[in-house]
Amino acid sequence: MTTRTTTLARSRDELAAALVEQDGAPGRGRPYRRAVVMTMGALHEGHLSLVAQARTLADHVVVTIFVNPLQFAPTEDLARYPRDLDADLALLTGPDLLGPDDVVFAPDVDVMYPGGDPVVRVTAGRLGDVLEGAIRPGHLDGVLTVVLKLLHLTRPDVALFGRKDAQQLAVVRRMVADLEVPVEVVGAPLVRDADGLALSSRNAYLSATQREQALALSAALRDGVAAADEGAAAVRAAATDRLAGLDVDYVALVDPDTFDDVPDDHSGEALLLLAARLGTTRLIDNTALVLGAHGREERA
Repeated sequence: MTTRTTTLARSRDELAAALVEQDGAPGRGRPYRRAVVMTMGALHEGHLSLVAQARTLADHVVVTIFVNPLQFAPTEDLARYPRDLDADLALLTGPDLLGPDDVVFAPDVDVMYPGGDPVVRVTAGRLGDVLEGAIRPGHLDGVLTVVLKLLHLTRPDVALFGRKDAQQLAVVRRMVADLEVPVEVVGAPLVRDADGLALSSRNAYLSATQREQALALSAALRDGVAAADEGAAAVRAAATDRLAGLDVDYVALVDPDTFDDVPDDHSGEALLLLAARLGTTRLIDNTALVLGAHGREERA
């Protein structure tokens, strides 16, 4: 079935049929390049920017909408995570987004996990034990398991992920490299509201007061970048000072590839990552910077 001109697939059979249509006549080999953008719905401009970038990198685009229970801990917000498929589909039909040869795959849990919770899962290994992995045990394993399943089901040439979830992007890249998955992983720029708050589906949970308080995260990143010439310790201190009064999970300055903490005498590229809670809402943010002389923000 379809929504406007874009195919909406709810089952594996519907997805397979739609991909056959994309691939063209049997026996010709695939003449086109396919991109996938994986989401949990509750779409916002950050997601749409991924779809728009996918449009420039491939002939056909598949957007997946699936709230993955494997990446939620029992105490987290799975039940109240926002779900509005009709609204998401309406957004995806905007200019320069999805067209008549594109697909939205929106499976239910029993479609993605027909045998129940999978017994065999992908592990993030050491990268899954720090930062987000330490705060949310098993979260990144759940992410990798569903990402690998969706890569198998959608068979893309390129997969796009936002840089806001920097650790997620890193573990996906490592999984693709370590397991020889034939897909190019592209990290897309982080998108912010005009006031600097990183776009997130969870921003909808914030009260007006909490939203004002949340601006401390992007301010802490700016303060960290401004201190980059003075070294790692100064960056951590500047970001930590700006977050005073918030319920902070971590302020971390790490190697972009290994996610190991950088030493105080480190010079060169690093990632400054933050996580904090405002009421029941947990937000993350990050920026890349260069430590040492002429430290500067490389991407927002």
